[in-house]
Amino acid sequence: MSRIIQLSLPPQAAADEAAVRKACASQAESQTTSITSLRILKRSVDARHKNIRVNLSVEIFAGDEPDTLIEPFRVKNVTSSKEVIIVGAGPAGLFAALRLIELGIRPVIIERGKDVSARKVDIARISREHIVDPDSNYCFGEGGAGTYSDGKLYTRSKKRGDNQRVLELLCLHGANRNILYEAHPHLGTDKLPGIISAIRKTIIDAGGLFLLEKRVTGLLINGNQINGVKTAGNESFLSPCVILATGHSARDIYELCLSGNVDLEMKSFAMGVRVEHPQSLIDRIQYHGNERGNYLPAASYSLVKQVDGRGVYSFCMCPGGFIVPSATSQEELVVNGMSPSNRNSPYANSGIVVEIRPEDLGKYSAAGVLAGIEYQKELERDAWINGGSTQRAPAQRLADFVAGKASGSLPKVSYFPGVTSSPLHEWLPQEIGKRLMEGFSLFGKLMTGYLTNEAVILGVESRTSSPVRIPRDPEKLNHTRVSGLYPCGEGSGYSGGIVSSAVDGTNAAEAVSRYLK
Repeated sequence: MSRIIQLSLPPQAAADEAAVRKACASQAESQTTSITSLRILKRSVDARHKNIRVNLSVEIFAGDEPDTLIEPFRVKNVTSSKEVIIVGAGPAGLFAALRLIELGIRPVIIERGKDVSARKVDIARISREHIVDPDSNYCFGEGGAGTYSDGKLYTRSKKRGDNQRVLELLCLHGANRNILYEAHPHLGTDKLPGIISAIRKTIIDAGGLFLLEKRVTGLLINGNQINGVKTAGNESFLSPCVILATGHSARDIYELCLSGNVDLEMKSFAMGVRVEHPQSLIDRIQYHGNERGNYLPAASYSLVKQVDGRGVYSFCMCPGGFIVPSATSQEELVVNGMSPSNRNSPYANSGIVVEIRPEDLGKYSAAGVLAGIEYQKELERDAWINGGSTQRAPAQRLADFVAGKASGSLPKVSYFPGVTSSPLHEWLPQEIGKRLMEGFSLFGKLMTGYLTNEAVILGVESRTSSPVRIPRDPEKLNHTRVSGLYPCGEGSGYSGGIVSSAVDGTNAAEAVSRYLK
Protein backbone atom coordinates (compact mmCIF):
# COMPACT_ATOMS: atom_id res chain seq x y z
CA MET A 1 0.00 0.00 0.00
CA SER A 2 1.28 3.48 -0.83
CA ARG A 3 0.30 7.03 0.01
CA ILE A 4 1.47 10.43 -1.16
CA ILE A 5 2.53 12.95 1.50
CA GLN A 6 3.14 16.68 0.95
CA LEU A 7 5.88 18.20 3.12
CA SER A 8 7.41 21.64 3.67
CA LEU A 9 10.73 21.31 5.51
CA PRO A 10 13.83 23.37 6.31
CA PRO A 11 16.59 22.71 3.73
CA GLN A 12 18.74 20.63 6.10
CA ALA A 13 15.83 18.39 7.09
CA ALA A 14 14.77 17.96 3.44
CA ALA A 15 18.26 16.62 2.67
CA ASP A 16 18.11 14.04 5.51
CA GLU A 17 16.21 10.86 4.63
CA ALA A 18 15.65 10.03 8.30
CA ALA A 19 14.09 13.47 8.90
CA VAL A 20 11.91 13.10 5.79
CA ARG A 21 10.79 9.65 6.93
CA LYS A 22 9.95 11.00 10.39
CA ALA A 23 7.96 13.90 8.92
CA CYS A 24 6.07 11.51 6.64
CA ALA A 25 5.24 9.22 9.56
CA SER A 26 4.00 12.16 11.63
CA GLN A 27 1.70 13.39 8.87
CA ALA A 28 0.47 9.86 8.11
CA GLU A 29 -0.11 9.29 11.84
CA SER A 30 1.88 6.08 11.75
CA GLN A 31 5.10 4.71 13.20
CA THR A 32 8.34 5.46 11.35
CA THR A 33 9.10 1.73 11.32
CA SER A 34 5.88 1.02 9.40
CA ILE A 35 7.23 2.93 6.38
CA THR A 36 9.21 0.33 4.49
CA SER A 37 10.38 2.67 1.75
CA LEU A 38 9.76 6.09 0.30
CA ARG A 39 10.19 7.82 -3.03
CA ILE A 40 10.53 11.53 -3.84
CA LEU A 41 8.08 12.54 -6.57
CA LYS A 42 8.62 16.31 -6.63
CA ARG A 43 11.12 18.67 -5.00
CA SER A 44 11.26 22.48 -5.15
CA VAL A 45 12.80 25.31 -3.13
CA ASP A 46 10.45 28.03 -1.85
CA ALA A 47 12.65 31.10 -1.31
CA ARG A 48 9.91 33.72 -1.42
CA HIS A 49 10.40 34.50 2.28
CA LYS A 50 13.36 34.71 4.64
CA ASN A 51 12.34 31.41 6.21
CA ILE A 52 13.33 29.25 3.23
CA ARG A 53 11.54 25.93 2.83
CA VAL A 54 11.87 22.90 0.60
CA ASN A 55 8.60 21.45 -0.67
CA LEU A 56 8.49 17.71 -1.17
CA SER A 57 5.92 15.36 -2.61
CA VAL A 58 6.78 11.94 -1.18
CA GLU A 59 5.24 8.55 -1.88
CA ILE A 60 5.51 6.30 1.17
CA PHE A 61 5.13 2.52 1.13
CA ALA A 62 4.03 0.19 3.90
CA GLY A 63 4.89 -3.42 3.14
CA ASP A 64 5.11 -3.01 -0.63
CA GLU A 65 8.24 -2.09 -2.53
CA PRO A 66 7.91 0.67 -5.15
CA ASP A 67 7.89 -0.30 -8.80
CA THR A 68 10.39 1.45 -11.03
CA LEU A 69 9.07 4.67 -12.50
CA ILE A 70 11.04 4.21 -15.68
CA GLU A 71 9.72 2.24 -18.61
CA PRO A 72 12.60 0.39 -20.31
CA PHE A 73 13.74 1.27 -23.80
CA ARG A 74 12.29 -1.35 -26.12
CA VAL A 75 15.17 -2.12 -28.45
CA LYS A 76 14.47 -3.61 -31.87
CA ASN A 77 17.12 -4.72 -34.34
CA VAL A 78 16.57 -2.43 -37.30
CA THR A 79 19.63 -3.37 -39.37
CA SER A 80 17.49 -4.55 -42.30
CA SER A 81 14.58 -2.16 -41.84
CA LYS A 82 13.51 0.82 -43.91
CA GLU A 83 15.94 3.72 -43.56
CA VAL A 84 15.17 7.30 -42.59
CA ILE A 85 17.84 10.00 -42.78
CA ILE A 86 18.29 12.33 -39.81
CA VAL A 87 20.41 15.43 -40.42
CA GLY A 88 21.90 16.53 -37.10
CA ALA A 89 22.83 14.69 -33.89
CA GLY A 90 21.51 17.18 -31.34
CA PRO A 91 18.63 16.40 -28.96
CA ALA A 92 16.00 16.48 -31.73
CA GLY A 93 18.00 14.15 -33.97
CA LEU A 94 19.05 11.70 -31.25
CA PHE A 95 15.57 11.32 -29.79
CA ALA A 96 14.09 11.00 -33.27
CA ALA A 97 16.52 8.12 -33.80
CA LEU A 98 15.57 6.42 -30.53
CA ARG A 99 11.88 6.63 -31.38
CA LEU A 100 12.43 5.33 -34.92
CA ILE A 101 14.17 2.28 -33.46
CA GLU A 102 11.20 1.64 -31.16
CA LEU A 103 8.98 1.86 -34.24
CA GLY A 104 11.11 -0.63 -36.19
CA ILE A 105 12.75 1.88 -38.56
CA ARG A 106 16.48 2.27 -39.14
CA PRO A 107 17.82 5.77 -38.44
CA VAL A 108 20.74 7.04 -40.50
CA ILE A 109 22.18 10.00 -38.58
CA ILE A 110 24.39 12.38 -40.55
CA GLU A 111 26.30 14.86 -38.38
CA ARG A 112 28.78 17.47 -39.62
CA GLY A 113 30.84 17.50 -36.42
CA LYS A 114 32.95 15.08 -34.42
CA ASP A 115 32.18 12.75 -31.52
CA VAL A 116 32.03 14.19 -28.00
CA SER A 117 35.63 13.26 -27.17
CA ALA A 118 37.16 14.77 -30.29
CA ARG A 119 35.04 17.92 -29.86
CA LYS A 120 36.82 18.65 -26.57
CA VAL A 121 40.10 19.24 -28.42
CA ASP A 122 38.51 21.68 -30.86
CA ILE A 123 36.66 23.48 -28.07
CA ALA A 124 39.91 23.90 -26.14
CA ARG A 125 41.54 25.45 -29.22
CA ILE A 126 38.86 28.16 -29.31
CA SER A 127 39.77 29.29 -25.81
CA ARG A 128 43.54 28.83 -25.99
CA GLU A 129 44.39 29.60 -29.62
CA HIS A 130 41.24 31.50 -30.68
CA ILE A 131 40.81 29.13 -33.63
CA VAL A 132 37.24 28.08 -34.56
CA ASP A 133 36.64 24.88 -36.51
CA PRO A 134 33.41 25.58 -38.47
CA ASP A 135 32.28 21.96 -38.14
CA SER A 136 33.43 21.14 -34.58
CA ASN A 137 32.79 23.67 -31.83
CA TYR A 138 30.37 24.40 -28.98
CA CYS A 139 27.42 24.27 -31.42
CA PHE A 140 28.34 21.52 -33.91
CA GLY A 141 29.20 17.90 -33.22
CA GLU A 142 27.71 14.87 -31.51
CA GLY A 143 24.99 15.96 -29.10
CA GLY A 144 24.69 19.41 -30.67
CA ALA A 145 24.87 22.65 -28.70
CA GLY A 146 23.33 20.92 -25.67
CA THR A 147 26.34 18.66 -25.03
CA TYR A 148 28.57 21.41 -23.64
CA SER A 149 25.92 23.41 -21.83
CA ASP A 150 24.18 23.51 -18.47
CA GLY A 151 21.90 20.70 -19.61
CA LYS A 152 18.78 22.46 -18.38
CA LEU A 153 15.75 20.21 -18.64
CA TYR A 154 13.04 22.60 -17.49
CA THR A 155 10.49 23.51 -20.14
CA ARG A 156 7.23 25.44 -20.04
CA SER A 157 5.94 23.43 -23.00
CA LYS A 158 3.68 20.72 -21.61
CA LYS A 159 1.36 20.01 -24.55
CA ARG A 160 3.72 18.98 -27.34
CA GLY A 161 4.46 15.47 -26.17
CA ASP A 162 5.81 13.21 -23.46
CA ASN A 163 8.34 15.31 -21.54
CA GLN A 164 8.58 12.64 -18.85
CA ARG A 165 9.64 10.00 -21.36
CA VAL A 166 12.55 12.19 -22.44
CA LEU A 167 13.73 12.40 -18.82
CA GLU A 168 13.34 8.62 -18.44
CA LEU A 169 15.45 7.94 -21.52
CA LEU A 170 18.14 10.27 -20.22
CA CYS A 171 18.15 8.35 -16.93
CA LEU A 172 18.42 5.04 -18.81
CA HIS A 173 21.54 6.44 -20.46
CA GLY A 174 23.26 7.60 -17.28
CA ALA A 175 21.55 10.74 -16.00
CA ASN A 176 20.99 11.15 -12.26
CA ARG A 177 17.44 10.10 -11.39
CA ASN A 178 16.85 13.31 -9.49
CA ILE A 179 15.91 14.86 -12.85
CA LEU A 180 12.62 12.96 -12.52
CA TYR A 181 11.54 14.97 -9.48
CA GLU A 182 13.48 18.25 -9.31
CA ALA A 183 11.35 21.28 -10.20
CA HIS A 184 14.17 22.68 -12.36
CA PRO A 185 16.28 19.66 -13.34
CA HIS A 186 19.64 19.94 -15.05
CA LEU A 187 22.39 17.54 -16.08
CA GLY A 188 25.61 19.55 -16.11
CA THR A 189 28.24 19.91 -18.80
CA ASP A 190 30.47 17.38 -17.02
CA LYS A 191 27.81 14.64 -17.25
CA LEU A 192 26.33 15.27 -20.70
CA PRO A 193 29.16 13.86 -22.88
CA GLY A 194 28.86 10.43 -21.23
CA ILE A 195 25.08 10.43 -21.64
CA ILE A 196 25.37 11.38 -25.32
CA SER A 197 27.94 8.63 -25.92
CA ALA A 198 25.62 6.08 -24.30
CA ILE A 199 22.75 7.16 -26.57
CA ARG A 200 24.98 6.72 -29.63
CA LYS A 201 25.87 3.20 -28.43
CA THR A 202 22.18 2.32 -28.06
CA ILE A 203 21.47 3.53 -31.59
CA ILE A 204 24.41 1.64 -33.12
CA ASP A 205 23.74 -1.55 -31.12
CA ALA A 206 20.18 -1.57 -32.46
CA GLY A 207 21.43 -1.39 -36.04
CA GLY A 208 21.20 2.35 -36.59
CA LEU A 209 23.84 4.11 -38.65
CA PHE A 210 25.78 7.01 -37.10
CA LEU A 211 27.86 9.01 -39.59
CA LEU A 212 30.08 11.72 -38.08
CA GLU A 213 32.14 14.41 -39.81
CA LYS A 214 29.82 14.48 -42.82
CA ARG A 215 28.39 17.89 -43.65
CA VAL A 216 25.23 17.94 -45.72
CA THR A 217 25.75 20.11 -48.80
CA GLY A 218 22.57 19.43 -50.75
CA LEU A 219 18.98 18.23 -50.50
CA LEU A 220 17.98 15.76 -53.22
CA ILE A 221 14.53 16.95 -54.24
CA ASN A 222 12.65 15.82 -57.33
CA GLY A 223 9.58 17.94 -57.90
CA ASN A 224 7.90 18.10 -54.51
CA GLN A 225 9.44 14.88 -53.12
CA ILE A 226 12.68 14.60 -51.18
CA ASN A 227 14.78 11.58 -52.04
CA GLY A 228 17.77 12.05 -49.73
CA VAL A 229 20.78 14.27 -49.15
CA LYS A 230 24.25 14.90 -50.54
CA THR A 231 27.31 15.44 -48.34
CA ALA A 232 30.72 17.04 -48.82
CA GLY A 233 32.75 14.71 -51.00
CA ASN A 234 29.71 14.24 -53.26
CA GLU A 235 28.32 11.22 -51.40
CA SER A 236 24.57 10.63 -51.71
CA PHE A 237 22.32 9.05 -49.08
CA LEU A 238 18.86 8.06 -50.27
CA SER A 239 15.57 7.83 -48.41
CA PRO A 240 11.99 8.98 -49.05
CA CYS A 241 12.04 10.63 -45.60
CA VAL A 242 14.52 13.15 -44.18
CA ILE A 243 14.25 14.54 -40.65
CA LEU A 244 15.96 17.93 -40.59
CA ALA A 245 17.26 18.51 -37.04
CA THR A 246 20.23 20.78 -37.61
CA GLY A 247 20.05 23.35 -34.77
CA HIS A 248 19.76 27.12 -34.92
CA SER A 249 23.39 27.84 -35.86
CA ALA A 250 23.49 25.77 -39.08
CA ARG A 251 22.97 28.80 -41.29
CA ASP A 252 24.16 27.01 -44.42
CA ILE A 253 21.16 24.68 -44.17
CA TYR A 254 18.79 27.60 -44.68
CA GLU A 255 20.69 28.52 -47.85
CA LEU A 256 20.42 24.90 -49.02
CA CYS A 257 16.69 25.01 -48.40
CA LEU A 258 16.31 28.14 -50.49
CA SER A 259 18.39 26.69 -53.32
CA GLY A 260 16.18 23.58 -53.24
CA ASN A 261 12.95 25.59 -53.31
CA VAL A 262 12.14 24.65 -49.71
CA ASP A 263 10.01 27.46 -48.28
CA LEU A 264 11.28 29.42 -45.27
CA GLU A 265 9.70 32.16 -43.19
CA MET A 266 10.94 34.79 -40.74
CA LYS A 267 10.22 34.59 -37.02
CA SER A 268 10.95 36.54 -33.85
CA PHE A 269 14.19 35.90 -31.97
CA ALA A 270 16.33 37.76 -29.42
CA MET A 271 19.83 39.18 -29.02
CA GLY A 272 21.75 40.97 -26.30
CA VAL A 273 24.61 40.30 -23.89
CA ARG A 274 25.61 37.88 -21.15
CA VAL A 275 25.89 39.29 -17.63
CA GLU A 276 28.02 37.71 -14.91
CA HIS A 277 27.72 38.33 -11.14
CA PRO A 278 29.51 36.73 -8.21
CA GLN A 279 27.36 33.72 -7.29
CA SER A 280 27.58 34.75 -3.63
CA LEU A 281 25.88 38.06 -4.49
CA ILE A 282 22.99 36.32 -6.29
CA ASP A 283 22.70 33.91 -3.33
CA ARG A 284 22.42 36.81 -0.87
CA ILE A 285 19.76 38.51 -2.97
CA GLN A 286 17.64 35.43 -3.62
CA TYR A 287 18.03 33.90 -0.15
CA HIS A 288 17.31 37.18 1.68
CA GLY A 289 20.79 37.49 3.15
CA ASN A 290 20.85 33.87 4.36
CA GLU A 291 24.00 31.84 3.84
CA ARG A 292 23.40 29.18 1.18
CA GLY A 293 25.33 26.56 3.12
CA ASN A 294 25.36 22.92 2.09
CA TYR A 295 21.63 22.39 1.68
CA LEU A 296 20.50 24.98 -0.85
CA PRO A 297 21.38 25.05 -4.56
CA ALA A 298 23.24 27.92 -6.17
CA ALA A 299 20.54 30.56 -6.54
CA SER A 300 19.16 31.48 -9.95
CA TYR A 301 16.80 34.14 -11.25
CA SER A 302 14.30 34.77 -14.02
CA LEU A 303 13.63 38.35 -15.08
CA VAL A 304 11.41 39.93 -17.72
CA LYS A 305 10.21 43.46 -18.48
CA GLN A 306 8.65 45.29 -21.41
CA VAL A 307 10.76 48.21 -22.70
CA ASP A 308 9.55 50.35 -25.61
CA GLY A 309 7.27 47.65 -26.91
CA ARG A 310 9.78 44.80 -26.79
CA GLY A 311 10.51 42.14 -24.20
CA VAL A 312 13.80 42.34 -22.30
CA TYR A 313 14.45 39.15 -20.38
CA SER A 314 16.93 36.73 -18.87
CA PHE A 315 17.78 33.69 -20.95
CA CYS A 316 19.62 30.46 -20.12
CA MET A 317 20.57 31.52 -16.58
CA CYS A 318 23.55 29.47 -15.35
CA PRO A 319 24.10 29.53 -11.57
CA GLY A 320 27.54 28.38 -10.53
CA GLY A 321 28.60 28.38 -14.17
CA PHE A 322 30.94 29.71 -16.84
CA ILE A 323 30.70 31.85 -19.95
CA VAL A 324 32.01 30.12 -23.07
CA PRO A 325 32.89 31.12 -26.68
CA SER A 326 30.18 29.82 -29.02
CA ALA A 327 31.20 31.16 -32.43
CA THR A 328 30.88 28.80 -35.39
CA SER A 329 33.19 30.72 -37.75
CA GLN A 330 36.30 32.86 -37.59
CA GLU A 331 35.83 36.63 -37.33
CA GLU A 332 32.69 36.40 -35.21
CA LEU A 333 32.23 36.45 -31.46
CA VAL A 334 29.33 34.76 -29.66
CA VAL A 335 29.02 34.05 -25.93
CA ASN A 336 26.90 31.49 -24.13
CA GLY A 337 26.71 29.95 -20.65
CA MET A 338 27.12 26.51 -19.12
CA SER A 339 27.32 24.92 -15.67
CA PRO A 340 28.74 21.68 -14.25
CA SER A 341 26.37 19.31 -12.46
CA ASN A 342 27.23 20.60 -8.97
CA ARG A 343 27.13 24.26 -10.06
CA ASN A 344 30.13 25.07 -7.90
CA SER A 345 31.72 27.90 -9.90
CA PRO A 346 31.98 31.24 -8.01
CA TYR A 347 30.14 32.93 -10.90
CA ALA A 348 26.49 33.24 -11.96
CA ASN A 349 25.77 34.23 -15.56
CA SER A 350 22.72 34.77 -17.72
CA GLY A 351 21.87 36.02 -21.15
CA ILE A 352 19.93 39.30 -21.03
CA VAL A 353 18.33 39.74 -24.41
CA VAL A 354 15.94 41.95 -26.35
CA GLU A 355 13.11 40.64 -28.50
CA ILE A 356 13.64 41.20 -32.24
CA ARG A 357 10.64 40.96 -34.57
CA PRO A 358 10.61 40.66 -38.37
CA GLU A 359 9.31 44.22 -38.68
CA ASP A 360 12.48 45.45 -36.93
CA LEU A 361 14.72 44.22 -39.76
CA GLY A 362 14.04 46.75 -42.49
CA LYS A 363 17.74 47.61 -42.80
CA TYR A 364 18.42 44.02 -43.84
CA SER A 365 15.44 43.57 -46.19
CA ALA A 366 17.72 42.82 -49.17
CA ALA A 367 18.46 39.46 -47.51
CA GLY A 368 14.78 38.54 -47.67
CA VAL A 369 13.78 35.74 -45.34
CA LEU A 370 17.38 35.56 -44.03
CA ALA A 371 17.34 39.18 -42.78
CA GLY A 372 17.53 38.05 -39.15
CA ILE A 373 20.63 35.99 -39.85
CA GLU A 374 22.30 38.98 -41.48
CA TYR A 375 21.48 41.01 -38.37
CA GLN A 376 23.07 38.33 -36.19
CA LYS A 377 26.17 38.20 -38.38
CA GLU A 378 26.67 41.96 -38.26
CA LEU A 379 26.41 42.09 -34.48
CA GLU A 380 28.76 39.12 -34.06
CA ARG A 381 31.28 40.75 -36.39
CA ASP A 382 31.06 44.00 -34.39
CA ALA A 383 31.68 42.07 -31.16
CA TRP A 384 34.71 40.36 -32.70
CA ILE A 385 36.20 43.68 -33.79
CA ASN A 386 35.49 45.40 -30.47
CA GLY A 387 37.00 42.49 -28.58
CA GLY A 388 40.28 42.94 -30.46
CA SER A 389 39.67 40.70 -33.51
CA THR A 390 40.18 37.54 -31.45
CA GLN A 391 37.90 35.45 -29.23
CA ARG A 392 38.48 37.94 -26.40
CA ALA A 393 35.03 39.31 -25.58
CA PRO A 394 34.19 43.01 -25.41
CA ALA A 395 33.11 43.67 -21.82
CA GLN A 396 31.93 46.47 -19.52
CA ARG A 397 30.98 46.74 -15.88
CA LEU A 398 27.20 46.58 -15.54
CA ALA A 399 26.58 49.86 -13.70
CA ASP A 400 28.96 51.64 -16.09
CA PHE A 401 27.00 50.32 -19.06
CA VAL A 402 23.70 51.58 -17.65
CA ALA A 403 25.30 54.96 -16.89
CA GLY A 404 26.80 55.17 -20.39
CA LYS A 405 30.34 55.26 -19.07
CA ALA A 406 33.43 53.33 -20.22
CA SER A 407 34.98 50.93 -17.69
CA GLY A 408 38.57 51.73 -16.76
CA SER A 409 39.06 48.22 -15.36
CA LEU A 410 37.20 44.91 -15.36
CA PRO A 411 36.65 42.32 -12.61
CA LYS A 412 37.84 38.77 -12.98
CA VAL A 413 35.46 36.74 -15.14
CA SER A 414 34.90 33.07 -15.97
CA TYR A 415 35.32 33.56 -19.73
CA PHE A 416 38.59 31.75 -20.48
CA PRO A 417 39.68 33.48 -23.74
CA GLY A 418 39.71 36.76 -21.83
CA VAL A 419 37.93 40.11 -22.07
CA THR A 420 38.67 43.57 -23.46
CA SER A 421 37.19 46.71 -21.94
CA SER A 422 34.79 48.13 -24.52
CA PRO A 423 31.99 50.74 -24.44
CA LEU A 424 29.11 48.46 -25.42
CA HIS A 425 26.69 51.34 -24.80
CA GLU A 426 28.22 53.08 -27.83
CA TRP A 427 28.40 50.35 -30.45
CA LEU A 428 25.44 48.07 -29.66
CA PRO A 429 22.53 48.90 -32.01
CA GLN A 430 20.25 51.47 -30.39
CA GLU A 431 17.23 49.17 -30.50
CA ILE A 432 19.17 46.67 -28.38
CA GLY A 433 21.51 48.84 -26.29
CA LYS A 434 18.95 51.39 -25.09
CA ARG A 435 16.44 48.69 -24.17
CA LEU A 436 19.14 46.75 -22.30
CA MET A 437 20.12 49.84 -20.33
CA GLU A 438 16.50 50.42 -19.28
CA GLY A 439 15.95 46.72 -18.65
CA PHE A 440 18.94 46.43 -16.33
CA SER A 441 17.71 49.51 -14.43
CA LEU A 442 14.33 47.84 -13.92
CA PHE A 443 15.94 44.54 -12.90
CA GLY A 444 17.96 46.45 -10.29
CA LYS A 445 14.69 47.55 -8.70
CA LEU A 446 13.37 43.98 -8.67
CA MET A 447 16.56 42.54 -7.15
CA THR A 448 18.30 44.96 -4.77
CA GLY A 449 22.03 44.73 -5.40
CA TYR A 450 21.72 43.30 -8.92
CA LEU A 451 22.71 46.56 -10.67
CA THR A 452 26.32 46.79 -9.55
CA ASN A 453 29.80 47.25 -10.92
CA GLU A 454 30.71 43.91 -9.35
CA ALA A 455 28.88 42.52 -12.37
CA VAL A 456 30.19 42.60 -15.93
CA ILE A 457 28.46 42.24 -19.31
CA LEU A 458 30.05 40.44 -22.27
CA GLY A 459 29.00 40.72 -25.90
CA VAL A 460 27.25 39.25 -27.67
CA GLU A 461 24.49 36.77 -26.86
CA SER A 462 23.04 36.28 -30.34
CA ARG A 463 22.11 32.60 -30.75
CA THR A 464 19.10 32.35 -28.44
CA SER A 465 16.92 30.89 -31.20
CA SER A 466 16.64 30.77 -34.95
CA PRO A 467 15.43 33.87 -36.83
CA VAL A 468 14.01 31.45 -39.43
CA ARG A 469 11.24 28.87 -39.39
CA ILE A 470 10.88 26.02 -41.88
CA PRO A 471 7.08 25.80 -42.28
CA ARG A 472 5.38 22.45 -41.75
CA ASP A 473 1.90 21.01 -41.56
CA PRO A 474 0.78 21.33 -37.90
CA GLU A 475 -0.76 17.84 -37.92
CA LYS A 476 1.44 15.76 -40.23
CA LEU A 477 4.65 17.70 -39.31
CA ASN A 478 5.99 17.43 -42.87
CA HIS A 479 7.12 20.47 -44.85
CA THR A 480 4.20 22.35 -46.33
CA ARG A 481 5.40 21.77 -49.91
CA VAL A 482 8.12 19.10 -49.97
CA SER A 483 6.78 15.63 -49.23
CA GLY A 484 8.93 13.47 -46.96
CA LEU A 485 10.83 16.41 -45.41
CA TYR A 486 10.31 16.71 -41.65
CA PRO A 487 11.85 19.87 -40.14
CA CYS A 488 12.09 19.77 -36.34
CA GLY A 489 13.91 21.14 -33.31
CA GLU A 490 15.44 24.54 -32.64
CA GLY A 491 16.92 25.01 -36.10
CA SER A 492 13.55 24.62 -37.77
CA GLY A 493 11.95 27.06 -35.34
CA TYR A 494 9.77 24.68 -33.32
CA SER A 495 11.46 24.29 -29.94
CA GLY A 496 13.90 25.79 -27.49
CA GLY A 497 16.04 23.71 -25.16
CA ILE A 498 16.92 20.05 -24.71
CA VAL A 499 13.56 18.65 -23.63
CA SER A 500 11.34 20.48 -26.10
CA SER A 501 13.76 19.65 -28.93
CA ALA A 502 13.83 15.99 -27.91
CA VAL A 503 10.03 15.90 -27.80
CA ASP A 504 9.83 17.54 -31.22
CA GLY A 505 12.26 14.98 -32.65
CA THR A 506 10.19 12.18 -31.13
CA ASN A 507 7.04 13.60 -32.69
CA ALA A 508 8.77 13.87 -36.08
CA ALA A 509 9.78 10.20 -35.89
CA GLU A 510 6.20 9.17 -35.17
CA ALA A 511 4.97 11.30 -38.08
CA VAL A 512 7.52 9.63 -40.38
CA SER A 513 6.30 6.21 -39.26
CA ARG A 514 2.73 7.14 -40.15
CA TYR A 515 3.88 8.46 -43.53
CA LEU A 516 5.79 5.28 -44.37
CA LYS A 517 2.78 3.14 -43.54
